[in-house]
Amino acid sequence: MRFLKKWGILLSVIGLIDSGYLSWIKISHTEEKCITGLGNCAAVNTSIYSELFNIPVAYLGFAAYLAVLLLLLFGSHFKWFTPYLLFGITMVGVLFTIYLTYAQFALLKTFCPYCLLSAITISGLFVISTINLVKEINS
Repeated sequence: MRFLKKWGILLSVIGLIDSGYLSWIKISHTEEKCITGLGNCAAVNTSIYSELFNIPVAYLGFAAYLAVLLLLLFGSHFKWFTPYLLFGITMVGVLFTIYLTYAQFALLKTFCPYCLLSAITISGLFVISTINLVKEINS
């Protein structure tokens, strides 16, 4: 397995665990376990920015990380198409994450460490997918 693919799989699994936990919080209506003094998870995850068209953002993140993981694991069957799809999914994820991070800091004036972990994770996946796309185009 190539180096970047391994990193992509690792980041996808981290994203799945992170967004899976936040999804479970939404489903079970329980409060996040946040480190005292490190942001305000409840304020962020119950805000108007935690849903898009009445769908929790955590669910969308889980679906995106799952799609990326499946493409990394099984995308070789669609070799020419996979780099473009990975790039598209991660680009939308990064753009949406920029908006959500702005909302946390500028509008809510607090942050959720789990959301920031997801922001870092999707950004790493975007970098990997960009490198893979450039390699695909140049080959």
